[in-house]
Amino acid sequence: MQTILMIDDDADLCDLVSLLLEKDGFRPVLAKDGKTGFEQTVALNPALVLVDLRMPGLSGLQVCKQIRATGMKTPLIVLSAVADEMDKVLLLELGADDYVVKPFSPRELLARIHALLRRTSPGETVVLTFGGVEVDLTRHVVVRQGEELNLPRAEYNLLTYFLSNPDRVLTRDMILSSVWGYESLPKTRTVDAHVGRLRQKLEPDVNSPRHFLTVHGVGYRFLP
Repeated sequence: MQTILMIDDDADLCDLVSLLLEKDGFRPVLAKDGKTGFEQTVALNPALVLVDLRMPGLSGLQVCKQIRATGMKTPLIVLSAVADEMDKVLLLELGADDYVVKPFSPRELLARIHALLRRTSPGETVVLTFGGVEVDLTRHVVVRQGEELNLPRAEYNLLTYFLSNPDRVLTRDMILSSVWGYESLPKTRTVDAHVGRLRQKLEPDVNSPRHFLTVHGVGYRFLP
């Protein structure tokens, strides 16, 4: 039985969709806010996620960004009461797979779910390598010289963001927004501290980094 996670603060809609999914043979899991929804996505690795665009706290936009920043390929369908073309384009660029405007018919939603699951059926394991490090994006496993490392979630998300943007200069604001989902960017050394930890764990020589390079006055560049 495939698990479908629905992230939406509309309790009545969640109950309705939950019943539809159960009748169609799915196992529904509900989350009432973006933070909880993102955490459950990482923990449960559902077959598909339905996420409301406009929620208090962590928005649907931020949830999509954070899920994709982890390297997860989980199919995402965004639900929104606003049929705005710019929203659609932005969400698709950020990794959402489909967009359904509220109110929607049950048959339409189920048809979209089945179509997306057919298109995104599991394929081969994706493993990226650099400097003696292997990152299994399918299983979320990082191995260095044969030893499996237990990276905290923020470090793993940062690593996969670097892997997704090789040889590209990334500002601290870009990294904070994409990995941590900040809309208003605080003055913080969060990025520097986490890059430092990745260097300690993954660089051959932490004092002379080969892969996680500082671009002075700007941010960082990752060289595989």
